Amino acid sequence: MPTSTTSAIQSSTASSILTSLNGANAIDWNTLAANLAVAQFANRTDRLAFRSDTLDQQISSAGNLKSSLLALSTSLGDRVRSGDLSPQPSLSNSAVARPVLSGSTTPRGTYSLEVTQLAKAQTLAGPALATGASPVGSGTLTLRFGTVSGASFAEDTGHAAVDITIAAGATLADVAAAINGANAGVSAYVANTTAGARLVMKGQEGAGNGFVLEASEDPADPGLAQLAWQPASGDPARLLTASADAAYLLDGLPMAATGNTVNEAIPGLNLTLTATNIGAPATLTFADNTAAITTAMQDLTAALNEIAGQVKTATDPIGGDLARDGGALALKRAMSQLSGTVIMPNAAANAPRTLADLGVSIQRDGTFLLDGARLAATLKADPNGVAAMFTNGLHGVYGTIDALNRKMSSSADASSLAASIARYTSQKGKVTTDLSGLADKQEALRVQLVSRFATTQTAVAASTSTLSFLKSQIDAWNSSKN
Repeated sequence: MPTSTTSAIQSSTASSILTSLNGANAIDWNTLAANLAVAQFANRTDRLAFRSDTLDQQISSAGNLKSSLLALSTSLGDRVRSGDLSPQPSLSNSAVARPVLSGSTTPRGTYSLEVTQLAKAQTLAGPALATGASPVGSGTLTLRFGTVSGASFAEDTGHAAVDITIAAGATLADVAAAINGANAGVSAYVANTTAGARLVMKGQEGAGNGFVLEASEDPADPGLAQLAWQPASGDPARLLTASADAAYLLDGLPMAATGNTVNEAIPGLNLTLTATNIGAPATLTFADNTAAITTAMQDLTAALNEIAGQVKTATDPIGGDLARDGGALALKRAMSQLSGTVIMPNAAANAPRTLADLGVSIQRDGTFLLDGARLAATLKADPNGVAAMFTNGLHGVYGTIDALNRKMSSSADASSLAASIARYTSQKGKVTTDLSGLADKQEALRVQLVSRFATTQTAVAASTSTLSFLKSQIDAWNSSKN
């Protein structure tokens, strides 16, 4: 119990009361009432104020720990997602494709890539009209999807046809807008060519994304049929580009893709094909990431030590703001077990599975130490296994730190820092309410005392007046006798 503060308040109040009573001329009743009211509630006010300060310190300390853990998780996650810790891909002919790590796993080795065909989207042009404002008739246009090959069309029945209503009075520009508004995977615009305005339609990449256009025109408002197109009966010149799949050879093996972006072309790598290189395969390799991982482990160890220092101070049995806090103690336990925790449960036999395998150990004082020699040995013995620990997934270095951060940030978990902060914040709110209530009671007492003292002051004034009258009379009597 903080009696020193209470004693100081009581001493100050008592001094004020004495000053009020011992004034040279008269009693200061208002000041006396205020000081008496303060003295009445001093003990309870001091206790609540001390509790409020303690809760503020606990909220701040728990919040700092939570923020530090979040900062570590975010920083590590950004580093992993940037690919800095994975072996970076390099293509001998950069014009052929753009390789990007997917993060699903860590690719290694050398591959050959020969792109023989880029994926294409069908482009279809309509007949030339005078202007984009030319009327085209009304009715319904129907898009059907499938494979266009020469004069034949094989419809993909799994891809639903799309009907597009064209209102009376519609222009070529209106038709383009209606096609775009259908969101059918076909875009349209009006091209003002030297021959006139033409409706241009573009589908999506891939041989199976070809399309034909059917028209059912209103007999009373004809003209829409001129936009229809079928490979068997339509003008071949209107098919500006036929849809096609991408084709490439990976390590000499024929591959195909419906688009030029090929996800997981090899495990852990996405490719965006940009040009062909028939007969001149490009070589795909991956740069060594040993230095980046070593630096990352040094930074991780330093960050863990910073958090460990905060935890040690906060949970100090003597003077620690969170000495008995469940969330802080849970974090302390989790960090003490971090080095030996299996973070790669699905790793192959003899592959690195823990932070200890990467050279991280925990000292008696709770700090972390990185054994550079052990890290280097693990990197040399199993570079793929180490790289796999730095991917963006549930397991691994980032996954483990992120899981700990999520646990400490979940207010639904009673043993988390978030739950501690919520609990302290709730208690702080109650203390604030209680302090406000005491202030109201103190003010009510002050007003009551002022009222009572006003009555007393009136009575004293009357007594003083009577005393003065009697004294004057006595003085007068004494004078007459003389």
